[in-house]
Amino acid sequence: MDMLVPLYRLPMAREEAVGGLELAHGIKVRHVYAFELSLLRDFVERHFRGGWADEVEMGFRHMPPSVLIAIKEGKIVGFAGYDCTFNGFFGPTGVEEAYRKKGIGKALLIASMWELKALGYAYAVVGSVSTSEFYAKSIGATPIEGSTPGAYLDMLKRPAV
Repeated sequence: MDMLVPLYRLPMAREEAVGGLELAHGIKVRHVYAFELSLLRDFVERHFRGGWADEVEMGFRHMPPSVLIAIKEGKIVGFAGYDCTFNGFFGPTGVEEAYRKKGIGKALLIASMWELKALGYAYAVVGSVSTSEFYAKSIGATPIEGSTPGAYLDMLKRPAV
């Protein structure tokens, strides 16, 4: 299922979400730099699905890249892509397991929504949602009826290893 986000009614300012995370946990959110592509790709491949690394790499077609990272002590602990595979879409996104439940995912989400708004979008789509309650509560996202499987149609199958 996909979800729709009205970007003209975001519940929190970017600075509030990101600044609170840095104050509380010393975790900074920023755009990934072009020369950090291999570090980001390694992080995503190590902690998440293989296809996600391909998607975030597509964010590097923009300048700055349309991928935000959460960093702690010089290491990536989370990431969020937007405008990667489909225009106006949020995702993929993920936080390293040891750093979950600290507000990193929410800060990355809100910062990404503000980035999409700055690009001129009135709405964003969160694709292939697995936890709809999180998106509804965090950014007021609502389900898009009939959106399963959504834009990710006719996907190639990865060979078994």
